[in-house]
Amino acid sequence: MEYFAGLDVSLEETSVCIVDGEGTIVAERKVASQPGAIAEALRDSGFVLTRVGLEAGPLSPWLHAGLRAEDFAVICIETRQAKAALRAMRNKTDRNDARGIAQIMRTGWFRIVHVKSGESHELRFLLTNRKTLQRKALDIENEIRGTLKAFGLKVGKVSRRRFEARVLELVADRAVLHRMVAPMLKARAALLEEFARLHRMVLDVVRDDAVCRRLMTIPGVGAITALTFKTGVDMPGRFAKSKTVGAHFGLTPRKFSSGEIDHQGRISKCGDAMVRSALYEAANVMLTRCTRWSALKAWAARIAKKAGAKRARVALARKLAVIMHRMWIDGTDFQWGEQTKAAR
Repeated sequence: MEYFAGLDVSLEETSVCIVDGEGTIVAERKVASQPGAIAEALRDSGFVLTRVGLEAGPLSPWLHAGLRAEDFAVICIETRQAKAALRAMRNKTDRNDARGIAQIMRTGWFRIVHVKSGESHELRFLLTNRKTLQRKALDIENEIRGTLKAFGLKVGKVSRRRFEARVLELVADRAVLHRMVAPMLKARAALLEEFARLHRMVLDVVRDDAVCRRLMTIPGVGAITALTFKTGVDMPGRFAKSKTVGAHFGLTPRKFSSGEIDHQGRISKCGDAMVRSALYEAANVMLTRCTRWSALKAWAARIAKKAGAKRARVALARKLAVIMHRMWIDGTDFQWGEQTKAAR
């Protein structure tokens, strides 16, 4: 008989449930959220497990890699799908969630989530840290602007380099305000310094990466977009068709069809939001800043004229995802006059 295990992972402890092929619970216990402890609990059960499942979460890449190393057929499943299945249970507890995940493993009603490689996780960590420092520095700028407005002091339009000098100029004859603003400016300067250091690390990575350099031959695609896309996809071979990449990152419309109702809504926004945002920004740059003509830009311009600029940017972002994946697979650079054919 086949046996299946479900893991409900929390920060400190993991609930383990094992069921047989008929759905009967044969073993349950709670262990520390460590790959070694979970592997030991699964072995101690004495059952040969067909599948071991856990939801995608902060600890799932680490636990997935650890259990794989212990020769368990572990599967990471989509959180939204698992949540929908577990919603039918009357009481939500870690024990019941582990039972539900074990039953999902038994029935096969799950969608496997790709667990990225260690290198992709490290590079994504670099990108998110860079973005966090950039966002926090901007938050400080906005806080200073908003505070000074209460005293009738307007910073106005000013470059990042000129911001501090402009603020100090405004509070030069206001000693109390100067003492209050100075720590904020010091914190902003420290954030920008560390942001610049992480940004240089990103540029160094991209400079030595052939895939990123190839993707950057596309107009509008810079170092950040290229590296974000590469870490988001991780393994291009996991997509059988390039046209599915846009849907994977939530850039295709939702569809509701039942009986006589057939409705197409806004884009799904599922998948990696960071990749989706980077592709949208690249599409916007191509449409608004790139002056050189290309068949791809001409295609997006026709959509903008017919359906509006926003929809054109979304459509172009989806097509960029398709093209970038195809370029990665084929090892080719951007073709200025032929890309629309490749993306059909």
